[in-house]
Amino acid sequence: MRENKTFDEIQVGDTASIKRVCSSNDLYIFAHASGNLNPLHIPDRSEVGGGHETLAPSMWVGALVSAVLGNVLPGPGTLYQSQRFDFLARVHVGDELTVTITVREKLDGNRLRMDTKVTGRGGDTVAQGEAIIYAPTKKIVYEAGSVPDLEIRRHVHFDRLLDACSDRAPITVAVVSPEDKSSLGGALLAAQRALIDPILIGTESEIRRAARDAGLDLAGIRIEDVPSHEAAAERAAALAAKGEVNAIMKGALHTDTLLHAVLSKQHGLKLRRRLSHVFVFDVPGLDHPLLISDAAINIAPTLEDKVDIVQNAIDLARSIGVEEPKVGILSAVETVNPHIQSTMDAAILSKMAERGQITGGIVDGPLAMDNAMDIDAARTKGITSLVAGHADVLVVPNMEAGNMLAKELVFIAHAHGAGIVMGARVPIILTSRADDERSRLVSCALAVLGWGGAGKRRAA
Repeated sequence: MRENKTFDEIQVGDTASIKRVCSSNDLYIFAHASGNLNPLHIPDRSEVGGGHETLAPSMWVGALVSAVLGNVLPGPGTLYQSQRFDFLARVHVGDELTVTITVREKLDGNRLRMDTKVTGRGGDTVAQGEAIIYAPTKKIVYEAGSVPDLEIRRHVHFDRLLDACSDRAPITVAVVSPEDKSSLGGALLAAQRALIDPILIGTESEIRRAARDAGLDLAGIRIEDVPSHEAAAERAAALAAKGEVNAIMKGALHTDTLLHAVLSKQHGLKLRRRLSHVFVFDVPGLDHPLLISDAAINIAPTLEDKVDIVQNAIDLARSIGVEEPKVGILSAVETVNPHIQSTMDAAILSKMAERGQITGGIVDGPLAMDNAMDIDAARTKGITSLVAGHADVLVVPNMEAGNMLAKELVFIAHAHGAGIVMGARVPIILTSRADDERSRLVSCALAVLGWGGAGKRRAA
């Protein structure tokens, strides 16, 4: 329980302090609340404004004084009459601040004149000034509560993946039937970012119409004119088989049409593994990328299919920097139940990984979604596992479960998603019309990082 101090209880010389560390999230929240979008005060944008370190807005520093007045001295019931500040130094992200107020004079009308001071690095004064406030006249005893949580939607993992491609040479990509704005625009944007060198394969008149409608420039872009989606898919597969392209990107055609060409024996693109799609999600608040497979290709995978699905996901995770991926095999429960086939499959997959039949990661299951992702949930269930509560990869029982989980992450958890198809000789960038530009870019980045394992380095 806490209580305020009334005007009559307060004496000249009374003082109170709080400490606060300036964080990036503080500055994002202040930018939203104040509308001040000066790039000097926005993390990751300070260079745009000519700065070298992100600087906290002076009024954010000043606002900390109100926390002492409203919470400590006098506390609840306090109202401002005026506040004056001199700002003497700048505050950076990571600085610990000490905010101090001292009662200098008691005035008429239950008013107090307060000295205010904020110190920062090395005890240097950051801001000093004077506040005149109306002190409460009635005693208030209250239970310290919390305000609703705020979610800062940052997608730092996708930034890292894009940055990881900065020293990689662009890969040559066959873009199949990019005959609408989204698929053509995504390919050209990836080319502008030096992720890919696109070869546009489709009906040339339709590609150029899409470019005109979207205001896109096709200068210098290679176009191969073919009469149909089927012909475009076959041509892309043929180029991949000859080693002339390093990846294939889906445009405005059905996935089945594209994969039929990829799986055709005449091209020899299919490896011994089954093809599977792997989503990579950047989930706000999660400290690592989250991979989910398979939510797009294998409808009701068998145990044999799941072996390939797990191995494909591990390989992609390793290519994006996860040294030893922790793979959770999901089911409705975390115990083996002969009546739930997915729990049986999960137990077998775990044992296969222990025996070296699946390599490169740690595999455990069955795990329910809660104990795969939350360590407290795992402990509550008595689960001892290197994966439980720490999963990098989630393997779902079937496509329905994966599709629902993926869309829940996007539309409820506000995650950003990207993904590619693994298991062929080249990565397949399987974009959707609903994907935004960033998702398309990161899908291309996954192909760059996943092509041939480490990929090729950009020439100096």
